[in-house]
Amino acid sequence: MGIIIKSDEEIAAMRQAGRITATVLEVLKLQVRPGMKTKELDVIAARELERLGAKPSFKGYQGFPANLCISVNDEIVHGIPGERILAEGDIVSLDIGAIFMGFQGDAATTVGVGKISPQAKQLIEATEGALKAGIAAAHPGARLGDISAAIQYYAESRGYSVVREYTGHGIGREMHEEPQIPNFGLPGTGPMLKKGVTLALEPMVNAGDWRTRVGDDHWTVLTADGSLSAHFEHTIAITDGEPEVLTIV
Repeated sequence: MGIIIKSDEEIAAMRQAGRITATVLEVLKLQVRPGMKTKELDVIAARELERLGAKPSFKGYQGFPANLCISVNDEIVHGIPGERILAEGDIVSLDIGAIFMGFQGDAATTVGVGKISPQAKQLIEATEGALKAGIAAAHPGARLGDISAAIQYYAESRGYSVVREYTGHGIGREMHEEPQIPNFGLPGTGPMLKKGVTLALEPMVNAGDWRTRVGDDHWTVLTADGSLSAHFEHTIAITDGEPEVLTIV
């Protein structure tokens, strides 16, 4: 399993791509409301990426037809925007990538549509907390397994399960680079992290079992048991000290 080390110049370019990604995601979060079609959010994403001088990472990637992934309720990742109408109480995962100056940014968040249940709110908070735990474990000298273990422990200690078939990943000029970053694992295992490593950490956390299935569109990944799922993601860079989150405004 190889790890690509980025130069300071490359990370500076990724910082710009990450800022654009985060800016578009913030716009999308504010637009989510009951009664809207998910394809409306895709139109907004396309408009904002163009306004900021970036290209979508996802559209056309392995045939994916949209600018962002929108996954609702029991959908985990890779949901395709379309005619589905969001309803009060739904939870929606928004996942978007941007290409700027040849480098990629990738980020995701889960938000509620109107008023959501306490159980849904707790799942969202736990998933965001799992991402923060993974980021906190990402420092030079640590092992990749330390990130995976931190994410797993945070989620499972709160009664949730982490998806195992889909992972975080290295990122840079390509959206998916080595290494893969499972959301479960053993501390002290895997390659050592070094300054210049850039990673996309993305815990996908289910309220029920961790097992998944793929929908009829051959893209959307859902929980096998129909339970709710949430998804958070940041692109980060390993530094001499604390990790730098690149996908922030």
